[in-house]
Amino acid sequence: MISTESPGPDVLLVVEPEGRIVDASFSGALVGETSEDWIGRSWSETTVDAGPDKIRRILQSAQSGQVSAFRQINQRFPSGRELPIEYTAVPSGSGGVVAIGKSLQAVAELQSRLVAAQQALERDYWKLRQVETRYRLLFTASRDAVLLVHANTLRIEEANPAAAAVLGANGKGVADLTGRPFLQDVAPDERDGVELLLRRAREQGRAASPQVRLGPSGTAWAIRVALMRTEGEPLFLVQLGSDATESPAEEVGVDLERLLEASPDGFVVVDRKGVILRANRSFLDFAQLGAEGRAVGQSLGRWLGRPGADLTVLLASAQRHGAIRSFSTVIHGDLGGEVDVELSGAGVPEGQPQMFAVVVRDVGRRLASGGEPAPDRLGASLRPLTDQIGKKTLRRLVRDTVGVVERHYIEGALDLTGGNRTAAAELLGLSRQSLYAKLKRYHISGAADDDSPLT
Repeated sequence: MISTESPGPDVLLVVEPEGRIVDASFSGALVGETSEDWIGRSWSETTVDAGPDKIRRILQSAQSGQVSAFRQINQRFPSGRELPIEYTAVPSGSGGVVAIGKSLQAVAELQSRLVAAQQALERDYWKLRQVETRYRLLFTASRDAVLLVHANTLRIEEANPAAAAVLGANGKGVADLTGRPFLQDVAPDERDGVELLLRRAREQGRAASPQVRLGPSGTAWAIRVALMRTEGEPLFLVQLGSDATESPAEEVGVDLERLLEASPDGFVVVDRKGVILRANRSFLDFAQLGAEGRAVGQSLGRWLGRPGADLTVLLASAQRHGAIRSFSTVIHGDLGGEVDVELSGAGVPEGQPQMFAVVVRDVGRRLASGGEPAPDRLGASLRPLTDQIGKKTLRRLVRDTVGVVERHYIEGALDLTGGNRTAAAELLGLSRQSLYAKLKRYHISGAADDDSPLT
């Protein structure tokens, strides 16, 4: 027997010229196999498939005095196991051949895994093709205008036929839009607002605007934008809202957009945080702005009389009751002008409005024609304290003055909020408990116990 103590091949055979195995040895990798069963048998009898032909060529090469080329043979071992073995052979001194074999089981397993992986990739590829086909069908068949816009360059990546019709593609349809700057199709005075809309979509994931004029006809569309994260450059999914059913106003030819734009009262649409989504020309005049894009994306509170406080009260009442009525405040224009106004409005849908329409009415002329100005109640309340100089200490005078001023502003806040204690507390920057304590201290009555709407 051939010794297998030192590291060697997986199979070692001594074969006579006619192909009979004289001696055989297996490495420790072939556990459970006994080489004695092969002694005296023809080597070709232990192979599978085309083994005999390959063995004949191996023996012919070795008997001619050369080292044979490596050939893979499917070898059937005594236990019945079949393994791929790569053999080469050299001539022995007795005229026979020594065949050296190396197991290719690990390679075969890797090849099998590779084939399985390739098949899985092919299956995934065809699934992806099916998904893409369905996407194409939905994309092209959709009645809504839909575009894909590069988030960095703002150029159109893809558009469906409905979008091509809206944007007036020049005879080439969808292909004419690819690579075109998206803002090129937006009305010039609204491009700043659309840029703010896209920036908000990049920061928050999605954004919407009720009216944007697009295309050569300047038709107003509701626009919704969502950010799509991809492996490459992120994309904006832009959907232009269209309603297949005409409203009664449309049936009789009423152009609500033009009517609102021509209204002498300001008209503003804001979201739940008070951010302006739409503003008409009259509001822009009140705020002393040259274009709607200067207002869209900004907080309405920026122009109100008490920045932050007025908007807080306004939104709190609108969220709670769905409506605002005759809320008095002042609009401060960007160029320094001031307009006394009343705000009224409502939110849709019922329950938890996502946006509010606010009407801004100029009441400055009405106040001016009302005769003498309202008496200075604070000055009248402080006048008796002036008469106490010399009769009371300065500390006592200051304490009494603070009390008079606190009472005056608490009563003013309650007047502004229609007696709504919660809204008044928000307006004054107090907690409800602190406000209740001050109401009790100054014996102020007439405040509503519940959260009544502004009236």
